Amino acid sequence: MIYVIRHGQTDLNKEGRMQGRSGLPLNDYGIKQAESLREKLRNTTFDYVFSSPQERAIQTAEIATGLKVKIDTRLDVFDIGEADRLKKKDVKVAGVIPDPSVYKGVENVGSYIKRVFSFMHELEVSYGNKELNILLSGHRCTTGCIGAYFEGILEDGNILNLSSDNGEYKVYHFSVIH
Repeated sequence: MIYVIRHGQTDLNKEGRMQGRSGLPLNDYGIKQAESLREKLRNTTFDYVFSSPQERAIQTAEIATGLKVKIDTRLDVFDIGEADRLKKKDVKVAGVIPDPSVYKGVENVGSYIKRVFSFMHELEVSYGNKELNILLSGHRCTTGCIGAYFEGILEDGNILNLSSDNGEYKVYHFSVIH
């Protein structure tokens, strides 16, 4: 089984700000959310724990599992460039991402999906036919993209609609070779 968790709350989440690669660690409430995840997952033994390199994702995974994570940069948060840390309500968007014609450094959506899907495909090839529990810790975009790997990209293309809330998780299993 693949357990996909979204990091707990940070002060930037609480303040309604965009949070990308210059994000913050968990706040007190985020730590409580990670501890709640630990309680929900207490009867699950994890064979592997992978995380985004962002501190908030690492913290959540380690609190939830009590295990050290293996970091994979392909699980990193979508790079929102110059929109990082701005108030969400003030950001000019193109669809659901900061408008790359306004903010420098915004990652290409297709490239983002390709890198997350690459990680998932490698995971599936390596472990897809084994009875294992694997935890993946990431972000709204990451949990949504992993959801799209299993469920397909939604008609509107918005992978965020498949994401988890802060401190929550979803469970998937490899049943179809991509």
